[in-house]
Amino acid sequence: MTILIIILFILGGFIAFILIVALFVDRHYTITEEVIIQKPNDAVFDFVKQMRNQNQYNKWVMLDPNVRLEYIGADGTEGFICKWESDLKQAGKGQQTIKRVIPGSQVDYDIQFIEPFEGIAAAFLKTNEVGTDTTNVKWSFSSSMKYPMNIMIPIFGMKEMLRKDLALSLNNLKTILEK
Repeated sequence: MTILIIILFILGGFIAFILIVALFVDRHYTITEEVIIQKPNDAVFDFVKQMRNQNQYNKWVMLDPNVRLEYIGADGTEGFICKWESDLKQAGKGQQTIKRVIPGSQVDYDIQFIEPFEGIAAAFLKTNEVGTDTTNVKWSFSSSMKYPMNIMIPIFGMKEMLRKDLALSLNNLKTILEK
């Protein structure tokens, strides 16, 4: 009986420690990555504003070749929606909506995750001409996690994982557009 009490005390202490640490972990996070593409800004922007093109470079969309996609509206315009549903837990289920388009410059998205975890994120893809045939593409992703789930951000290295995924996706985009 004493051993059981000691185990319960240690387990309770561990849980209390995690909950206390979670109080001090940021709930909100933003990840931004960028890449230089040897292509004129107009050509790059015209490609990235079309959400269907993400099938060719977005790591998350490419996770499941059998993902079921549903498109609603005119691609590349405000209000366009892409719904996805996958049997793979990593890809899950959700939808992405184009919230704002700044011609030749930026596309803002709202992303709603439904499965395996519910969540909301905001993202943008921004292009900026840095030379006649050279474009900087910046991709930013922002979200938050409720307490105490925010403890997963540092424990599972979520920011670094997302940073790598954005970088991989941008390098895929660079490869496609520079062909």
